[in-house]
Formats: sequence, C-alpha cells, structure tokens
Amino acid sequence: MDATERDRDTIESILIEYTKIPYSHGDFWTEAVFDRTRDRYVLMNVGWDNKKRVHYCLVHIDIINGKLWIQCDGLEHGVASELLEAGIPRDRIVLAFKSLERRRLTDFAVA
Repeated sequence: MDATERDRDTIESILIEYTKIPYSHGDFWTEAVFDRTRDRYVLMNVGWDNKKRVHYCLVHIDIINGKLWIQCDGLEHGVASELLEAGIPRDRIVLAFKSLERRRLTDFAVA
C-alpha cells in the first residue's frame, strides 16, 4: 500500500469515529463525505435543532501533493493531533485554515 492510500485510510478511519457519537439534543447527526478520486474528506453536521437547520462543516481535509491540508477544523482538540497519533509526520500536515504567516510559526508544514 502506498503512502497516499494509507493517508486515505487513516483520514477515513478518524472521521468515521465521529459519525458514531450521538448528540444529546436536536435531531441532527454527523456524517462523513469522502471523495477518494479528488482526495477530499469532509465531516458534516446535518439535521435540525428545534426549528433551526443544522448544516455545517466540522472537518475538511484535502490531500494535495502528498500533504494533508486541513481546510477546516471544528473539533475541540483538533484533528491534527489525531493525524499525528496515527503516524502522519508534522511536515506533511498543513494547517490551511491558518494564514501563511501564522503557519510559519507552527511546527507543521507551511505548504
């Protein structure tokens, strides 16, 4: 299995775990959306909370040129920590939701 295939499997396994966590209120759930052809991986909240529509992105990760670009991260502890625990090195994780200037101040990849 090549690195990109392992990355895909790792991202998917991390995101799928969040779809198993039920919410204590409202009628909404978390769903994972995977596009392996374009290497896009999204975790969404969808449904209703009373009369308010729930539809927003929790996590969005793209694989671009062998790096994992975290486009959106709405998790409390951050998905980057889970990617690190799964063996993805810091120099292959881009915190794309931060400005280029701020990324340069982290231990993660800049681009």
